[in-house]
Amino acid sequence: MLLKAKPLPLEADKPIAVLNKEDAKELGVKPLGRVRIKSGKKEIVAIVNEAERIVKPGEIGLYEDILERLKLDLRKPLLVSPEESPKSLIYIKRKMKGCVLTKGEIDAIVKDTVSNKLSDIELTAFVTSLYNHGMTMSEILNLSMAMKNAGSSLDLGGGKTIYDKHSIGGIPGDKTSIIVVPIVAAAGLTIPKTSSRAITSPAGTADRFECIAPVNLSIEQIKKVVKKTGGCIVWGGAVDLSPADDMFIKIEYPLSIDPFLLPSVMSKKKAVGAKYLVIDIPTGDEAKITTSEEFENLADKFITLGKKMGITVNAVSTYADEPLGFAVGPAIEAREALKLLMTGEGPADLIDKAATIAGVLLSFAGHKDGKTMALHILKSGKAYRKLREIIEAQGGNPDIKPKDIRLGSERAEIISKHDGIVKKISNRYIAILARQAGAPAHRGAGVLLHKKIGDKVKKGDVLFEIYAEKKDKLKLAEESANNLEAMRVGKRSSVTLERLPDKGNHREYFILER
Repeated sequence: MLLKAKPLPLEADKPIAVLNKEDAKELGVKPLGRVRIKSGKKEIVAIVNEAERIVKPGEIGLYEDILERLKLDLRKPLLVSPEESPKSLIYIKRKMKGCVLTKGEIDAIVKDTVSNKLSDIELTAFVTSLYNHGMTMSEILNLSMAMKNAGSSLDLGGGKTIYDKHSIGGIPGDKTSIIVVPIVAAAGLTIPKTSSRAITSPAGTADRFECIAPVNLSIEQIKKVVKKTGGCIVWGGAVDLSPADDMFIKIEYPLSIDPFLLPSVMSKKKAVGAKYLVIDIPTGDEAKITTSEEFENLADKFITLGKKMGITVNAVSTYADEPLGFAVGPAIEAREALKLLMTGEGPADLIDKAATIAGVLLSFAGHKDGKTMALHILKSGKAYRKLREIIEAQGGNPDIKPKDIRLGSERAEIISKHDGIVKKISNRYIAILARQAGAPAHRGAGVLLHKKIGDKVKKGDVLFEIYAEKKDKLKLAEESANNLEAMRVGKRSSVTLERLPDKGNHREYFILER
């Protein structure tokens, strides 16, 4: 059927074609079916939507992305024909029945995913089938490699041994990577850290470090930085390391499920050529992992998968019953990390965690007491000097100071209503408050703790501050802070276990981090 192109001022992450109902009926296609669109030697397969008033009979409405790809001459008619569903849909249906998929079947699903051949409904069916039926280790391995092969790879050449670390997330204020990377690089190891932006948290590593230096670097730029300094802290999304993962995350997030954790992490680590990897698994009441048994189970899967992929993995269970350090939010965390590296002094929990993670990587390289070595590199100023090198190589100002990182101009103090000690800090509520204040989109927004668990408190003491860039955001967060009781102050001794009441003023807390 020949149809006239009608430009639609819309964008989508998949090729969309809008047909009038009459033409769709004549072509024999229904909504979410597919048509092949040809213009001379150029062609594309698009997913069908229907309309009656926007698109008239004889027209085909095309989103801007299709028009740009085909560079159409709008004066010429387009040849439109029905297209069969991709074969990978058969394999998705097999997984929906609980079958174990082969390598070829998984490869086809991932290939069609990154080629935008599957609709969101079809992708949702695949994601939920993995959530409902789980995966064998063979499927996890094949999915990891398929996701890795579908994207770009970082090849530094020269036989460099690559070290890396990754946290599965779940603890606000986790700016550990900003400390670990310069420590490890200062020890002479190579650590190209590709990081994520926040998905459900107040800040991802890329969000934090972007307050200090540019993070949107190309593959070639990353190579130059790493060859010059031994390390980098960049946004992985800018280099397309695992494009399928970003597409799966869009489905996982609204469903509050995360069946892709293992293949997501390991596909990206394989893409950067990691030989040695530390997996940080925060463990606590409000974290993804709440018990030692859960930690051991997940750690074993990471280690086993790593062996099959040629990556030596060590997993560390880290304390996650309160935010890490005192700062939560991109700019506030960047300040805290930069000050720690400059002075060698800072929150004890942050120093200990960073030294532990860096120490494992140094131990991989043959150093007997990696943690002690990591602490020495931090305290001596070597890590800070390496950080300055990395900042400059990534296009930032190596002389940046903590005070140069701007915080939100709107500020509120949350005051203790009575004497006692801090019995509990809710990671969930602190994260909610930081996001309500505007983080991570507003870099200067966040929460600055004044107290940690076990600290003495007097009536009228400031428990924490909320920073925002807009007054309405601050008002929302302040109202929630006075209602949610994010920090519980109680008596020193108690016969019963104290718990934070759930006031019900928030959406269900779901941690999805990469």
